[in-house]
Amino acid sequence: MAANATIYKANINIANMDTHYYAEHSLTLAKHPSENDLRLMVRLLAFIFNANEELVFCKGISQDDEPDIWQKNLSGDIELWIDLGQPDEKRIKKACGRSKKVIIYLYQEGMAEAWFKQNKKLLNRFDNLSLIYLNIEGDIEELCDRSMSLQSNISDAELSLINDENTVLVTEVNWK
Repeated sequence: MAANATIYKANINIANMDTHYYAEHSLTLAKHPSENDLRLMVRLLAFIFNANEELVFCKGISQDDEPDIWQKNLSGDIELWIDLGQPDEKRIKKACGRSKKVIIYLYQEGMAEAWFKQNKKLLNRFDNLSLIYLNIEGDIEELCDRSMSLQSNISDAELSLINDENTVLVTEVNWK
């Protein structure tokens, strides 16, 4: 965790009809000083879409050797590596070489499309790599608070994220 990180607490009730996963998670997220509310909330979305008991947040931005989120098996092997944004070629190669499955979540439409077009040939080389664009309808940053209590419902790859006052819809669009 970065020295000046801001701590966020999130109680998330997850009902995922696609995977039949139903659980409540009490999460602690460290927001790096260079991270904005949007990126923090996208990390939370990535966790919700892949939620299980072994999934954990990593050091992310402040650590080059770790993803934003990962899942390891009991022997310490990385089962799932999750990154956000537009990682460089070196990071993608490292992730795909170290993990059984890699997911990169893209969320800034213009920048994501340009990055994808520029790196399409490289990205297609990796069989264990998935690229998922998150189409966010609503102001997800309004849900961001130092202490969050959120309900998430997932059906047909669409997530409804709800707090007491707001609802945000997020759709996963598979690019690879």
